[in-house]
Amino acid sequence: MRLPAAERRDQILSTALTVFADRGYHLASMNEVAEAAGVTKPVLYQHFASKRELFVELLRETGHSLQTRIAKATAEASSPKEQIEKGFDAYFDFVGKNTDAFRILFGSGAQHDPEFASFARDVEESIAASIAHLIVVDGQPAADQELLANSIVGMTEAASKYWLSQDPRGDLKSVGEQVARLAWFGMRGIDAAELT
Repeated sequence: MRLPAAERRDQILSTALTVFADRGYHLASMNEVAEAAGVTKPVLYQHFASKRELFVELLRETGHSLQTRIAKATAEASSPKEQIEKGFDAYFDFVGKNTDAFRILFGSGAQHDPEFASFARDVEESIAASIAHLIVVDGQPAADQELLANSIVGMTEAASKYWLSQDPRGDLKSVGEQVARLAWFGMRGIDAAELT
C-alpha cells in the first residue's frame, strides 16, 4: 500500500528509531532501516539524504517530545512541589514509554559525536532552566541555582539509565516518585551559608 509522503516519513522515523536503538548509530545501516521499514533505498533517500540526517532528525524529534511533555506537565502544577513531582513523572513516563528514543538521545553512541551530543545537552539545559527557578534559598547566587538544577537533571538521567540496565526492571513510576522526593527534600534542605 502506498502511503502519503508524511505518513511514510513518520513510518521510516519510527522504524529507524528501533534500528538505531538496537544497533547503535555506527553499526546501523540505511539498508537495515529501509528493509525494516519495508521501503526501497531510493524511497528512504527521498526522505533523508543520509544516515546522519536521519539520525539528527530522530534526535531533534526525541528532544522536542521530551521537553514538551515536561513543560506541559509542570505548567499544569499549582505549586513548586507539584511542579517537581509532575516534571519527574513526565520524564520517567517518557523513559518508560519511549525507551528506544531515550537510548538514542542519551546513549553513548550519541555522546561521542559533538553534533549528536549537542541535542542531548540542549534538552538537559532546557530542563535544568525550568528547574532552576524552583531552587530558592535566601542569599543563594543564581549560579548555584543553575548548578543544582543541572545536578538534578543528571541524577534523573542516571536513574533512568540504571533502570534501563536492570533485568527485570522495577516500577518506573515508583522510581520517579523516589527521585522527585530526593530532589524536593534535597532542595528544601539547602542552606545558602553551606553553599559559600
